[in-house]
Amino acid sequence: MNATATTQGKWRLPAEWEPQEFVQLTWPHKDTDWLPVIDEITATYVEMATEIAHRERLLIVAPRPEEALAAISRAAGNGILRNISTLACPTDDTWARDHAFISLTNGQGRRLLDFRFNGWGGKFEAEKDNAINRKLYKSGLVGGEYANLNGFVLEGGAIESDGKGTVFTTTGCLLAPHRNQPMTQQDIDAYLRKTLCAERIVWIDHGQLTGDDTDGHIDTLVRTAPGDTLLYVGCDDPEDEQYGELQAMEQQLRTLTTADSRPYRLLRLPMPRPIVRDGERLPATYANFLVVNGAVLCPTYAQPDLDEEAASIIGTAFPGRDIVCIDCRSVIVQHGSLHCCTMQYPKIQSGQLA
Repeated sequence: MNATATTQGKWRLPAEWEPQEFVQLTWPHKDTDWLPVIDEITATYVEMATEIAHRERLLIVAPRPEEALAAISRAAGNGILRNISTLACPTDDTWARDHAFISLTNGQGRRLLDFRFNGWGGKFEAEKDNAINRKLYKSGLVGGEYANLNGFVLEGGAIESDGKGTVFTTTGCLLAPHRNQPMTQQDIDAYLRKTLCAERIVWIDHGQLTGDDTDGHIDTLVRTAPGDTLLYVGCDDPEDEQYGELQAMEQQLRTLTTADSRPYRLLRLPMPRPIVRDGERLPATYANFLVVNGAVLCPTYAQPDLDEEAASIIGTAFPGRDIVCIDCRSVIVQHGSLHCCTMQYPKIQSGQLA
């Protein structure tokens, strides 16, 4: 079923694999927690930027965009810069997935949902990042119908859409402290269905990666793919501290059904072997991939057997797309991965990136 054709005219949250207009990156710089690994993280961002800009438009937000453009040009040449736009803007950090617009589409236009980003429940400074969307909209770089939803805290990594009216999220994140209390789960469910134009919200009750600052974002655990497919992280080691939660999550996924009461096709991703820095386990996950036009960008962690297995499974879920592996060991130093760094915007017929 073609979701775009069947819902023409209705606002909906598209699936990530639908045609995209552009992807946003918020660039790392020395005035952030990235300073100790600034060279490594910049190299990773250059690789992400190059892969994206070869396939679609790229929008870079940074206090000094010229630094990003220079780094990309050195690696990929000046020609690629024609496909890149920039906004000079103060930033706290780089997690575009969580502070960027969440976009609805009706096939003709785009509705830009500007929820509040508060540093995952007040854990980190976030006011500069929370202001990026308003600056982008005023700049004219991102077109569409602006919706001010700053009264509600929601990060893009907390939700996952199948494009057909079902949105997945986790109770661990959306019911965590310092987000939207005193709203109940029922209150939040109703609010999300209204603002995201969703027919139903599916709540995942288990799953938390050690070292994760987000309280269990869905994009680290369970992802949607065409054909009513769910990719999810599994764990087979009873000695792993994440084992119980991920086993419980897997059992819950087996009980879920689609909107028309059919079981989901489940594809199980491996769990990377523990990666530890300064005595702290980092939240590495293969679920944090990004779908772009014609390709899927997959995180890897210098574990060739598991990296290859994960890429193969993701390729099975997205046949016909290039599978591009990007080493994300630099990204998980700050407890995120590839998908966390990016935000895609759906292709529309008006209000496109200038």
